[in-house]
Amino acid sequence: MAQFSDNLACVRERVADACQRAARPVESVRLVGVTKTVGPTLARELVEAGCSDLAESRPQALWAKQEALADLADRIRWHFIGHLQRNKLRRTLPLCHLVHSLDSLRLLDAIAAERGGHGSPVDVLIEVNLTGETARTGLEPAAVRPLLDAWPARGARLCGLMGMASAAAPGDPPDTARRQFAGLRALRDRIEAERPGLRLPELSMGMSGDFEDAILEGATIVRIGSALWEGVANR
Repeated sequence: MAQFSDNLACVRERVADACQRAARPVESVRLVGVTKTVGPTLARELVEAGCSDLAESRPQALWAKQEALADLADRIRWHFIGHLQRNKLRRTLPLCHLVHSLDSLRLLDAIAAERGGHGSPVDVLIEVNLTGETARTGLEPAAVRPLLDAWPARGARLCGLMGMASAAAPGDPPDTARRQFAGLRALRDRIEAERPGLRLPELSMGMSGDFEDAILEGATIVRIGSALWEGVANR
């Protein structure tokens, strides 16, 4: 417990320092705790420590943790950050505060069909492939505008963009991640300029190894996993 408390305090301090460097209020950045590698007990401790936003990358894990933490339902906002299969939508979408990983027109159509006649639309982010690596999920930047052109009238509400920087490799320039995050922010700004009335306030970018750079480039959501759980026994 002491190790976890130290980790969380360190992450919060790093977020606050990056916000200060960027001349931004710390409240402008939402810390999302990624719980995919830990059990419900640690996820509960994270909520009780004041982190209300939790993220999972697999539908089944989200279902299980949501059930295990049902008594904290009014305190948790669940985020889905992994590849979302269409056959998992019906059970997954009602649990989600925000889906970060919209990566195809087929998935958008499936979300619209599922939620169009079932209450409020789902808040989503378009996942953009920032690196050009074919193994990565997400749309190529050039494919974002055609997706917007096909956006349905109901079922899904677009809130912004999400992206992951490339993993640091020997020989990479030290500012590689920051330049990729800057590219995502610039894409968002161009889209807003081209489409009067469309606002994309959320930029979900930055993880444990690079979230300071993401904050400096305008991230409003950072997804933190390993920095929270390093040295903590899973439970």
